[in-house]
Amino acid sequence: MSFLPSPDRDVFSARPVPNALTVDVEDYYHVSAFEGQVDRTRWSEYPGRVKENTEQLLAIFRRRQVRATFFILGWVAQHDPDLVRQIQAEGHELGAHSFWHQRIYTQLPDAFREDLVRSRDLLTQLTGQPVRCYRAASFSITPACWWALEILVQEGFQYDCSVFPIWHDRYGVPEAPVGIYRVETPSGSIWEFPPAVYQIAGLKVPCGGGGYFRLYPLGLTLWLLRAIRRQGRPFLFYLHPWELDPQQPRLPGSLLSRFRHYWNLSATARRLEELLDQFLFAPVSEVVEEYLRQKEGHIEVLRLGDLGKLAEKGLKTVIQPLGGVQS
Repeated sequence: MSFLPSPDRDVFSARPVPNALTVDVEDYYHVSAFEGQVDRTRWSEYPGRVKENTEQLLAIFRRRQVRATFFILGWVAQHDPDLVRQIQAEGHELGAHSFWHQRIYTQLPDAFREDLVRSRDLLTQLTGQPVRCYRAASFSITPACWWALEILVQEGFQYDCSVFPIWHDRYGVPEAPVGIYRVETPSGSIWEFPPAVYQIAGLKVPCGGGGYFRLYPLGLTLWLLRAIRRQGRPFLFYLHPWELDPQQPRLPGSLLSRFRHYWNLSATARRLEELLDQFLFAPVSEVVEEYLRQKEGHIEVLRLGDLGKLAEKGLKTVIQPLGGVQS
């Protein structure tokens, strides 16, 4: 097996659809793994490192002439509005990442909407631009809170990147599609673009960034991502500014949480540079729109009312081409 793929310039018959490059703009003490040890009311007491780490990412992207979607935590935007404006000024797409980084399945719908609107309105006020993309804290749109997708539609969002089609102890919907698909809700539709997962013979292997990017050998990650391209679809990659910061303060937590968070931080920047050498990237909305143009409307559609039936009925009975949704 070769782990030395060449850049994916000729995967699609037309001009290549780029892959989505995304950043969750949050600090090391915001992550869900440490929420039991770090009280949200005391966030301001921790030394902030998100500005410097995000600027390091911006410098890498600027040097590589690549644009990304930055999902910005509302709390970060409130405390460092100039960072938001800097991200916008460098041509990147802005998305909402909640205000308080609270997992959605721990909230009631009204509380989720309040948090969502607060973060969206703040970003809109700071930039003068509408916010169309969303990512839940810790990919926390699961079967316990499918209602969140309709609220996103009602609040004007067009793209979501929150449903991770794998099993994980903190998130995941293993039965969900691995590619781009449209979700129909009673209030309208929204495009779902999940993080990269390579699927073969029923096996789903997450390889879209974060801890997986730091845990796997780099050659394996690149091979898996190229395998996704050979399946005829773009992938979505994600990372966090704190993943480029091996000097960040260490926080207490379980052995598993600390392993996931701190493993191989010193390698992230180098690996990211190699990733950018190997693949084409663009913001989420541009990737989705270009993919739709090349697919000429032949995209999977999933009805919100059928999401809860995924586990018991299987995908084949609920996914339809754009021409119609099963009644």
